[in-house]
Amino acid sequence: MNALELIGRKRDGGEHSHEEIEFLISGYLAKDIPDYQMAAWLMAVCIRGMTRAETLALTQAMVRSGEVLDLSGIPGTKVDKHSTGGVGDKVTLIGPPLAAASGVKVPKLSGRALAHTGGTLDKLESVPGLTVDLDPGRFIRQVREVGIAVAAQSPHMVPADKVLYALRDVTATVPSLPLIASSVMSKKIAAGADAIVLDVKFGRGAFMPDVAAAEELATEMVLLGEGAGRRTVALVTAMDNPLGRSVGNALEVQEALDALAGKGDEELVQVSLVVAREMCWLAEVGADPDDALRTGAGRKKFLEMLAAQGGNLERGLPTAPVQLAVPATGDGYVESIDALEVGLAGLDLGVGRKRMEDIVDHAAGIVI
Repeated sequence: MNALELIGRKRDGGEHSHEEIEFLISGYLAKDIPDYQMAAWLMAVCIRGMTRAETLALTQAMVRSGEVLDLSGIPGTKVDKHSTGGVGDKVTLIGPPLAAASGVKVPKLSGRALAHTGGTLDKLESVPGLTVDLDPGRFIRQVREVGIAVAAQSPHMVPADKVLYALRDVTATVPSLPLIASSVMSKKIAAGADAIVLDVKFGRGAFMPDVAAAEELATEMVLLGEGAGRRTVALVTAMDNPLGRSVGNALEVQEALDALAGKGDEELVQVSLVVAREMCWLAEVGADPDDALRTGAGRKKFLEMLAAQGGNLERGLPTAPVQLAVPATGDGYVESIDALEVGLAGLDLGVGRKRMEDIVDHAAGIVI
């Protein structure tokens, strides 16, 4: 078995066996296969695609490249939630706490801002004192005792995805459905939950341009999850307009708190409730998340999670020292708000990172 032969076969539209994909992934991680050969294979995959069996084999090979979190010490069905990213997407700060308040165990590993879309970890870190770097023991203990934890993924989980994504980023091989699906699902499977709710966004502010592309990706990811023994469901939701009224880290934490207190944007609350209901269904929990919202139990659970991770809201969320109001210049009504342009404006303000070394401004953002 050699890399050159496998590159040629994929170039010609052939199919790989599980063993051949394992050879490619483990060989690249061990530096036995050089960048130029892996880049050639990735481009062949981009052009020729992969069968479902190949995509599952790739996902499983990436999972095996690192540690897998063992959550067997937590009773009940553990349910994770993942969004493909959007502008103003603070559903993770609302839906999972509502599910946890309803009795679901929620072990959530999240990411940081990517391009014009926000990152849950950056939002949570705007809370004074809060840490997202939880060792496995603390993470598991918090899920068992509090019912929910949202933390950063260990660097020892799915290392193959990290090196492959870095190579894809500089070889124009990012937009490939099997490569995207296996990248997302390898991380979700390694995170150890029994079930997964996926929120696949489409539109101007999302990475999927239209509903057809989002549905195709959603189907692929659900089949990968089910193929790995995880009960998986996917929602396909629009992201042409920002979700909610705020874009920014501390601003979105405050909006989540307001939403959990019954004062949220209607669309944001509805998407969050749908996510929470799906999490309850997967966990076979009979409670209704609407009750957790109505009684304030969801907000209480979110505050409990923040406190367990060292957060101290009494110190106050950061606020921008300079605030500029931009009123409408005439009468009329707003037909739409371009989520991509709002996301890019937020990026210019410091909500996310233009370069890897950039420091996020937790106070910066936009309120609509």
